[in-house]
Amino acid sequence: MSELVIVEHDTGTGVARIVLNRPQVLNAVDVAMARALAAAIEDVAGRQGVRAIVLAAAGRAFVAGGDIAAFGSDPSTSPDVVNAILDAMHPAILALRAQDAPVIAAVRGAAAGAGLSLVLAADLVVAEEGAKFVIAYDRIGVSPDCGGTWFLPRKVGAALAAEMMLLSRALDAAEAKEAGIVNLVVPQGELETATDALAQRVAAGATRAFGHFRRLSDAALSTPLADQLEAERHAFVASTATADFREGVAAFLGKTRPAFRGE
Repeated sequence: MSELVIVEHDTGTGVARIVLNRPQVLNAVDVAMARALAAAIEDVAGRQGVRAIVLAAAGRAFVAGGDIAAFGSDPSTSPDVVNAILDAMHPAILALRAQDAPVIAAVRGAAAGAGLSLVLAADLVVAEEGAKFVIAYDRIGVSPDCGGTWFLPRKVGAALAAEMMLLSRALDAAEAKEAGIVNLVVPQGELETATDALAQRVAAGATRAFGHFRRLSDAALSTPLADQLEAERHAFVASTATADFREGVAAFLGKTRPAFRGE
């Protein structure tokens, strides 16, 4: 595994951590970083026993966006660099949304551009006070990528998404929570502790049912009601074949707390 992205997996709790590790450039994404992230996500998504995934970053920023230096001094090479980055980032984001384990982003400092898109791809977001969320693409004269135009309007609505893109509006942690990007804001110095507690909580849940919930939610805004009802039916019926369903029903009837295993 590349040193640009560190993977840690606690088999006892089922929590896996993917840590972006280019702090000297605020974890800006270049081709090597994108490929390392894609490999890390593929690795974690394919592991048995992963029941929650934490996306975190080393240093004082989450991701400051794409590495502008990677585009070089010759604009004619930019399309090749962009395509190489996105050839890795697209499968990485799709893999995050396709697997079952809930994804939690832990944000310190700036989450800009592709970094904001990664945050938006998570199911839950914990932000440290002082964090900043900004789309940033307008500042270099390009349109968003990495799913930014898909996730952002769904999370914050069309009006605020337009402000962030057209007027360079940045959100602090409290504003991002109010807008629906962030779930929990914590004081500085408490990000890791709060994120780990949340990750362990969701890791103790019914992992396969959580995966169904995410995929159904992703499809809901573009799926006719009749089709969504049938998709919900198939997901519910599939869930009844799991050990966690049997455990949940037994615990409910016995008035005890379920001990889900993610199976």
